[in-house]
Amino acid sequence: MTRLLPSSLAARLVIAAVALVAAVCVLIAVATTLAMHASLQSRLDADVQALASRAPAVAGPLLSPGGPQGAPDFDRSGPGTLVALIGADEGQGVVAGERKAGDEALPSSGLDALGDVPTDGAVHGVDVPGAGNYRVVAIEGRTASTGDPVTLVVGLPTEDVDDTLTNLIGWEALLTALGVAGAAGAGSLLVRRQLRPLREVAATAHAVALLPLASGDIGVTERVPERLTDERTEVGQVGQALNALLEHVEGSLAARHRSEQQVRQFVADASHELRTPLAVISGYTELVRRHPDDVTAGRAALAKVEEESTRMRGLVEDLLLLARLDAGRPLASEPVDLTRLLLEAVADARVVAPEHRWVLHAGEEPVEVLGDGPRLHQAVSNLLTNARSHTPPGTTVTVTVRDDGFAVHDDGPGFPVGLDPFERFARGDESRTGGSSGLGLAIVKAIVEAHGGRIALASRQGDTTVDVRLGG
Repeated sequence: MTRLLPSSLAARLVIAAVALVAAVCVLIAVATTLAMHASLQSRLDADVQALASRAPAVAGPLLSPGGPQGAPDFDRSGPGTLVALIGADEGQGVVAGERKAGDEALPSSGLDALGDVPTDGAVHGVDVPGAGNYRVVAIEGRTASTGDPVTLVVGLPTEDVDDTLTNLIGWEALLTALGVAGAAGAGSLLVRRQLRPLREVAATAHAVALLPLASGDIGVTERVPERLTDERTEVGQVGQALNALLEHVEGSLAARHRSEQQVRQFVADASHELRTPLAVISGYTELVRRHPDDVTAGRAALAKVEEESTRMRGLVEDLLLLARLDAGRPLASEPVDLTRLLLEAVADARVVAPEHRWVLHAGEEPVEVLGDGPRLHQAVSNLLTNARSHTPPGTTVTVTVRDDGFAVHDDGPGFPVGLDPFERFARGDESRTGGSSGLGLAIVKAIVEAHGGRIALASRQGDTTVDVRLGG
């Protein structure tokens, strides 16, 4: 059945509306016809009962002169009236015409059909051969001369009722056809008009589908007009949902483009960082090759090669760590004494950089968090190394322990305005960067986020705070 219906929503709605109108018209026509039939038949039955009540004044003149002896001399009734006497010698029956000479006698088959009518005084319908359909009443009686039992049957034809109902059905069929045709035309016009906003929404979707979204910085500027985003209407709900989807797509494309740019920049920066030590190693190996007998130069070259190799190894390890964290590899989740971890990190910093002032603020009770101890220690060490390496001697670095994390504050020069130090290979001026690779704080951010936490920076001249919150 579904295959027979058109695929167009407009056509389906028009068909549904036309079918509904047709069904209503048919129901009204049937109800009207039944009601009219009942009313006309009721009136006809009343006329037959009235005819039966004055049967003695009707029967006589309609019977032929050769009828039963003693048949009463009744007054003539209207045309089409049926009168029959059954059971007196031979039954007789006539149907009245316009004039007495036009009366028609009933054939024996008609008399036989009338003889089967119950003599209960009720009106019955009977098909009288040679006369048509009648509503009749049968009355028992006796002849005046002999007293033999007879049955008097009187009735009226249903021809007028049938003709009226036939005409009514014809008009109903005509009006139903006109109504269905009008509903089809008006429904098609109204449905197309009401679906016009939906076609505008579809046009917006098609326009977006034609955009080249595979690569590059794509801005999805197409939007469903505001007049088609009213939530009180179905089309408005679709339009608003499509706008929300387009905004999400636009944001996702922008994020993808930023990610692509970051990857390109990341690869370029990593290549730049690795190129320098590789160039140094290449230069010193060339020096050794040219002067194989110079022991002093050879030892200096080997020392420099070892130094640059260590630098490359550290850079590669940092890159591998960031790659693992980006891949979402799970970290260990076990109780970590954060207070002890920070105490040890600050003690190590005092040994490495005694020219700085190191302060730790912690409560009387130790703070314990769930996480990966070595990775948290690496994050803390990177933060303290950043504060030590990128601030001048005499700077005070304060570490504060909280129940949900910790904060590192220093009174150094601060980060340059507009610089995000947590970006990979981020570079500021030499007062704060000191020639580092730019991955230390990026690793800190990745470790904190891998623990379900977040990191925030507030920096200005003489007041820099890195706030770390763990566990959400």
